[in-house]
Amino acid sequence: MTLTKHRADYSPSAAAQIASDNVGAPVLDAEVPADMAGLRLDQAAARLFPAYSRSRLQDWIKHALVTVDGKPARARDPVWGGERIRVAALAHSASIADAPQDIALSVVFEDAALLVVDKPAGLVVHPGNGNPDGTLLNALLHRVSYLAALPRAGIVHRLDKDTSGLLVVAKTLAAQTNLVRQLQARSVRRDYLAIVAGTPEAEGKVEAPIGRHPSLRTRMAVVAAGRPAVTHYRRLRSGERWCLLECSLETGRTHQIRVHLASLGHPVVGDPVYLGKTIGRTLPPAAQAFPRQALHATRLAFIHPITEEQVSWHSPMPGDMQALLDALENHAAGR
Repeated sequence: MTLTKHRADYSPSAAAQIASDNVGAPVLDAEVPADMAGLRLDQAAARLFPAYSRSRLQDWIKHALVTVDGKPARARDPVWGGERIRVAALAHSASIADAPQDIALSVVFEDAALLVVDKPAGLVVHPGNGNPDGTLLNALLHRVSYLAALPRAGIVHRLDKDTSGLLVVAKTLAAQTNLVRQLQARSVRRDYLAIVAGTPEAEGKVEAPIGRHPSLRTRMAVVAAGRPAVTHYRRLRSGERWCLLECSLETGRTHQIRVHLASLGHPVVGDPVYLGKTIGRTLPPAAQAFPRQALHATRLAFIHPITEEQVSWHSPMPGDMQALLDALENHAAGR
């Protein structure tokens, strides 16, 4: 894994901000200036505390964790200037009920604001039905106990259980908000390697909305009423009935790459949901036997929430996918 253009020597003020964002931090406190007179409380709070999203501030207001001159107020209540707004949410965040577990993690980078994990295939990101523990979240709580006070233990984006590769975890609420906003602005770069069935065009773009499958509720699908989704791809290598693609996400919908490539007729090799028996039977033996979807998050890049510099990491193709690629090329060569 490689890291580019990272600077860890924060200024004293930046370090102080990181410390204040962590669990046990003092309450936030600010006086409403005269030029905000007439604004709703949630609007004024969003301007006074820009590190936190308006929706998060609204939730804190709803739970009486924001006061105006010492008294709870409603999000829609106006402010007139001179009031003192206090936010006690950082010191009173509800802890995650999941237990910390000593699970080995491949952490490729960590500082006071975030950590980047190279997730192995088979590791579930969040606890859920069928996976109550033994997840990345449980491992994170063991490594950094105060992540229990952050939504989803600081996890910013997910990878499917059987997708390997890079993902970022925020260690402060401000960093988490910043990274979520970057995802929403489509400024986070996420590149994947995928071994797929067939040979698509040399490069292309799939722009098709994704939503829950209308009849198979455990699957996603391209549906007119779905959320906008955009995937770019380019062919790196190809052989008989298979191809290695590099895919780049503009959006981050559930199963996005898997659904988009399947919609082209080129599903990911080993995908238990979207490959399908008909296409699966056309693949070379090594591809038919591959036990997981051949999908790996190989590159991750974004603006560091504190240094405001571009940072980037790369994770090479994992051993099982490399072995599959070698077997496919050997099969094509008759070896």
